[in-house]
Amino acid sequence: MISQPSRHCTVELHALPSRIKQVRRIVSAQLRYWQLDPLVDAAALGVTELLANVHRHARPDKMCTVEIELLLDRLTVSVHDHDPRLPELRDADPFATCGRGLAMVAAVSESWGVRPQGAAGKVVWFTLEAPPVTTALPDYPVYGVVADGAYASARAVARQAPV
Repeated sequence: MISQPSRHCTVELHALPSRIKQVRRIVSAQLRYWQLDPLVDAAALGVTELLANVHRHARPDKMCTVEIELLLDRLTVSVHDHDPRLPELRDADPFATCGRGLAMVAAVSESWGVRPQGAAGKVVWFTLEAPPVTTALPDYPVYGVVADGAYASARAVARQAPV
């Protein structure tokens, strides 16, 4: 196993359907860059569900921040929004067309939770067990990533990493 420092990526957005699709592609591209291909599907599903909750429920606005962090053998994906109301895991009626998002996040992740932040809103997060990285990552950025892990152009990343 190659020793890697903590890896981090942050994206800010309005949780609108077109933006959710872009962020799913960004997360997928970042995980491929970190050589975590086995986590792409679960992470993309989880972040999509969390962003759909922001789109559907968050008030007063739909602004949010998605953060992914790889630390040792754990990938954490979190979504911060400005709504202080906490989400609830519930049993959806079998014929309901919504209400299963957190249950799906719980099903695909190792753990998940919510961190209230008072008037600043909340952070909903989930973790995935990461396989060991077997090769060192290049020192230069790819997919429009700048040195701190943020993206220079989400649109360029979305075009380069079809999901």
